[in-house]
Amino acid sequence: MATPVTVPMVGKIVSVSVKVGDKIKEDDQVAILEAMKMEMPVVAPVSGVIKEICVSAGQEVEAEATIAVIE
Repeated sequence: MATPVTVPMVGKIVSVSVKVGDKIKEDDQVAILEAMKMEMPVVAPVSGVIKEICVSAGQEVEAEATIAVIE
């Protein structure tokens, strides 16, 4: 079952730390979000394999936006 990785708030993606096909564990960093002049890691909610990446560095995102999909 696919699990989305979402961002907690509006901001800008500074970097994406994974690529499609990467195996990751729960709480591994997926990307870095800049919001309110702070950088914060966005981590995987579950272990699995990155199926899809929906954002790129420099992209603005809305709160709860899906940035990647883990299967």
